[in-house]
Amino acid sequence: MSTEPTQMRREILEIPDAVERLLAEGGSAVTAAAERARAFDPRFLLSVARGSSDHACTYLKYVSELILKRPMASVGPSVSSIYGVDLDAADALCIAVSQSGQSPDIVAMTESLRKNGTFTVAITNNDKSRLAMASEITLPIHAGPELSVAATKTFVTSLVAGLWLIAETKGDQDLVAAIHALPDHLAAAARCDWSEAAAAIDGSSLFTLGRGPSWAISNEAALKFKETCLIHAESYSSAEVFHGPVSIIGQSFPVITFAAGDAAEDSVAQTSDALVEKGAEVFTLARGAKRATVLPHVRTGHWLTDPVAAIVSFYGMVEAVAVGRGINPDAPRHLNKVTETV
Repeated sequence: MSTEPTQMRREILEIPDAVERLLAEGGSAVTAAAERARAFDPRFLLSVARGSSDHACTYLKYVSELILKRPMASVGPSVSSIYGVDLDAADALCIAVSQSGQSPDIVAMTESLRKNGTFTVAITNNDKSRLAMASEITLPIHAGPELSVAATKTFVTSLVAGLWLIAETKGDQDLVAAIHALPDHLAAAARCDWSEAAAAIDGSSLFTLGRGPSWAISNEAALKFKETCLIHAESYSSAEVFHGPVSIIGQSFPVITFAAGDAAEDSVAQTSDALVEKGAEVFTLARGAKRATVLPHVRTGHWLTDPVAAIVSFYGMVEAVAVGRGINPDAPRHLNKVTETV
């Protein structure tokens, strides 16, 4: 058995440097986009994305609604690419996210929105891509080559680029400062030991939970269990898990709950403890939990950057679970690095 680290592991460890590079090289693009956004003054925001990029947009939805007080909704790319409908969204700012920037449906929806007066911003790792060309402004994420099929550093840099755009648009200097402090926090997050949680994952189904911005991180976590470990995982808001899904929880059913130092943390802690009472084996980032196992994690000094550190710690754990199951997380079955859907 090879003792060489997987490409996924190497790319997880590159995340702090990738974010540092984004912060060093991406400022002019973010500043220009924020100035345009303030002048445009959108009534609401839209997102266009799939997969991990769509989870990044779910995070940005909460950031927009909590910081800008502007609603943000994900639109289905097939509305344009399959059904041929142009949306009437002239008062909106659209954030289109794609690490490759090549998927025809994402490009088609972005082109359609721009044609009809929507202000379009692309977040991508390829500033020469079709998506970049289709958008009014492009925010390169400066992640560098990502060779593992599983997105890690491109997911994190997409989070940071979008968060930075919204923070600059709002003029929230406390949040901007927290963003610039992220590289050191992410390096510490990569060192967090989640082996206790890894040992509880036996290959059967599991839940990941979160609330608010941390629910977006839960969504990404569930996807990573599926694509890198071949384990069925479902993500729910901690507010929704008792509305039906709790029925399948049995003795030692694994659950990971994500939380930040925000207004939702206490409710996540309460849900985590309640699930322990149902027999689940619950691991949480909610510090107020009494019965669930609180995992080592990094708090970043701002409740909106805490979820970024959380996913870095999770990535280290899920890669270890995949390797422990004899699975190569760099090349999951049935998957390609770039997925182009029409």
